[in-house]
This record gives sequence, structure tokens and C-alpha cells, in this order.
Amino acid sequence: MTSHLQQFSLRSPGNGTSHAGAAAEALLSREFFAHTLYVERKRSERSGRSFVLMLLESSKLLRLEGDQTVLHNVLRALSQSIRDTDVRGWYQEGSAIGLIFTELGDNVERRAVAAVLLIKVTRALAETLTTSQLNEIKLTCHVYPEEFAHPDDSDGDKSGLYDDLLYETAPKRLPRAVKRFMDIAGSLCALILGLPLFAAIAMAIKLTSKGPVFFRQQRLGQYGRGFTFLKFRSMHPDSDPSIHREYVKRFIGNGAAEKPAAEPAATYKLTVDPRVTPIGRFLRRTSLDELPQFLNVLWGDMSLVGPRPPVPYEVECYSAWHRTRLLAAKPGITGLWQVAGRSRVKFDDMVRMDLRYATSWSLWLDLKILLQTPLAVFTANGAH
Repeated sequence: MTSHLQQFSLRSPGNGTSHAGAAAEALLSREFFAHTLYVERKRSERSGRSFVLMLLESSKLLRLEGDQTVLHNVLRALSQSIRDTDVRGWYQEGSAIGLIFTELGDNVERRAVAAVLLIKVTRALAETLTTSQLNEIKLTCHVYPEEFAHPDDSDGDKSGLYDDLLYETAPKRLPRAVKRFMDIAGSLCALILGLPLFAAIAMAIKLTSKGPVFFRQQRLGQYGRGFTFLKFRSMHPDSDPSIHREYVKRFIGNGAAEKPAAEPAATYKLTVDPRVTPIGRFLRRTSLDELPQFLNVLWGDMSLVGPRPPVPYEVECYSAWHRTRLLAAKPGITGLWQVAGRSRVKFDDMVRMDLRYATSWSLWLDLKILLQTPLAVFTANGAH
């Protein structure tokens, strides 16, 4: 069995001998650090207490082969700037070190704390490294739980980061590539074969109410990235979104405790919505209003199968563990909720379905859900 700790003795520049009396430095192995990161996120979701993941990246200075003097200087600086309860280890062996600053406390300005930690670590590194060496290191901070109430304005691909946070074993790349191929092929087929139906629906919308054929709305996709969500318009133009906003807030926060008098049971959608047109009610009941989302799938914002993409004001009401549904999988047109629960289940149960789908995902599960979707649409059980 290999050790979870990788030991490094401090060597003097030039002669390769150890510094007298210097203690050995240690980093968690890549595998064990990823597991610790996964467990810390789970703890954060349950307690609501934040933590910060800081990454120090440099393939030149952190390499394991050759003279490791600079690496040891980096480790010495880190040991002076972190607490005993904080965790350090290989995020990517030989190129990136991760630091987990745990238990930041309640009611703290998390991003301000992250900025202070960043300054503290930078100053410690500046005392042990030369200016040119310091410039070789890229330092980034990630605060958890995340806030996804607004579209993410950060750049870069974070999929690898969230694989470590969400899964004990990172999802395989090949099945993901096959899933994307299925999305492209499926959406192209649906758009081409559905052109006559698209035309008929567009004509019905234009003949029965004024306004555009398509309804465009800002939604949050995977990792909180914003995108323009498309549907066939089912409401009167310029409808007030506050009706739905207040309902969603009440539903997520209190479940069935405060239901509108006109609604006999708690549902994820308003069953009596004065904003909906007569043709729109039919489109919603049959899920035909969802057809333009095949364009979102083709563009890569969505998948054929996955959680439903939320609106920003919905995410404002999320608890920490609810936000995981934004990370676990790319949003989809259909999913476990649509075929097994739909609007009949409580919000927490819908989130659990999304997370169960993400953790047990396979290509076969996607095919199974796709095959079950036509029956769910045909019976319209739970649709509004």
C-alpha cells in the first residue's frame, strides 16, 4: 500500500546535502487530496460553513525531478502561512499544489477572506522566492459553497476542478465525448424532422396572440454559466415575472406550507397562471413549447438529458446543497425529474433526482430516460 504522504527532505543549493535540523515537508498525494476535497465539499454543503481552495500552479518550479530547492522553499512558505487544520497536497502532481482553508465560519464575507488569504500566501512566497520565481507561480482562489445567483463571468474550463469536488472518481472522458456526439446527432435529427411541426406551432402562436414566436430567457447552465434559453412563447408578451418569482421563492423556501389557494398541491410550476395564452396552455401541457431547446443542445449550452436549467432568481433561494445540481451535470431537455417525478414532487426531491442522475450517470441511463420521455409527454402526467 502506498503512503498518502509524499516526503521531501530540504537540500542545500549546490551540494545537495540536507539543511541541519530542518524538518521534512510533506504533501498529500494527488488521490488523497482529491478525496479530501470531495469530503470537505460534502461537509460544507451540510454545515453551510465555507472553505477556500487555493491553487499554486507552476510546471517549471514544482516539478519533482532534478533539484527541488525551489519546491522546498515554496513548501516552507506555505507552512508559515497556513493553520494546522488547513490541508495541503498535490492537486496535479509536479505542477499544482492545492491548499484547503477549512471552516471559515458563519456570516463572513467569503471573498474578502479569500483575498486576505491570497495576500498572506503571496507575502510568504515573496520572502522565500526571487521575483522571477514568484512570477512563475499562478495563484487562484475558489470559494465554496458557490454563489450562482448571477451568470458566471469567470473564464476557463472548470470541469476538472469540479470533478474532484463532486466525485470520488472523476468521470471518464470517452463516455462524455460519446454523450456530446449523441447530443449533436439527436438535436440535428429533431430539428430537421421537426421542421413542419415547428412551422405549424409558429403559425398558431402568431395567429392567436401578438408578440414573437420564441421566448428568450436567461438561465444558468453547468458551473453557473449563463445562456439564452429558448422556448416557444406560451405567455402574453411583456408578462410580469414577479408572479413566478414569488411562487418559486415560496415553494423552495417553505415547500407546501404556503400554497396559493387555487392550487391543491405543491408543484414546481404554477398550475393556474394568468399570463399563459390558450395555445400556450396546450403547448405546455404537451411539452411542445420545449422544442426550440434542441438549438440550445446543438450549441452546447444544454444536453438531451440532464437537470432543468434554473432562472437566476430561483438560484438566489437555493441552500448550499441545492447548488450542487448546477455543477453535477449539464442541464438537459429531459431527465429523471421529467420521466419520474415532474411537477408532482417537492423541490428537494427534484434536486435529489438530479444528483442521483449525476452520480449514477451512464450512457445507458441516458438512453433509458430518452426512451421513457415520449410516454411521459404523451400522458402529460404532472405537466402544466
